[in-house]
Amino acid sequence: MAFIEILYIDQYLAVINKPAGLLSVPFPGFKGKTAQSVLEDILRKQGKANSHHRPFAVHRLDRDTSGVMMFALSQVAQKKIMDGWHKIVTERLYHALAEVPRAGSKFPSLPEPNEGWIKDDLSFNKHHVGYVPSTGSGTAGRQGTVGRQGTAGLQGTTVARTHYKIIKQGSRYALFELSLDTGKKNQIRAHLAAYGYPLAGDKEHRAYTDPFNRLCLHACSLEFVHPFTHEQMKFEVPEPKEWELRV
Repeated sequence: MAFIEILYIDQYLAVINKPAGLLSVPFPGFKGKTAQSVLEDILRKQGKANSHHRPFAVHRLDRDTSGVMMFALSQVAQKKIMDGWHKIVTERLYHALAEVPRAGSKFPSLPEPNEGWIKDDLSFNKHHVGYVPSTGSGTAGRQGTVGRQGTAGLQGTTVARTHYKIIKQGSRYALFELSLDTGKKNQIRAHLAAYGYPLAGDKEHRAYTDPFNRLCLHACSLEFVHPFTHEQMKFEVPEPKEWELRV
């Protein structure tokens, strides 16, 4: 059985630490394990799951992203959390280990040297992987720094805004702290890659290295106001220590 760590659970919601490589929720036709199904299996073994009390998705982490994730435990809680998501959730932070631009690369510079906003629109290819297209709204888009798939087959555009801060940068890697003003699929991966900082292990966005045999993106912090008890809650799981040692 796939492993998840339950960080908190009550009658309304559960907060877990999802490992990399595990889908958050199933897609149509998928029969394998997901974070949602593993959590439900745990509740069933405890005699606490039924048709009304079981995990319901309120947000997702990509399969290859690890870290803190919340599930509602009833449809009533799911609706309340999702309807008030932007008021309930006060902070979501990610840490990422990214390759630094190589000498002579033609990528545009980050909007600000150490901390700022990336506001390029995203498009998605036929495999549902997000990229900054050559017609994007920001600096990267105007210079055409789309990912390895090129612009062919990209569908439409969607607004995306990512706040970044470089925690530490060396000659090969940089450790970023990131937060999302919009929660689009592949947003962090696409935005950083468009400026020459593909996440380590991210072959889809032209990373050269894979030092830990995984995508180096981790949801390290989730802070929210409990939708029923109104208690301010914060859960943190640090990224692997080895990431910082690489910088």
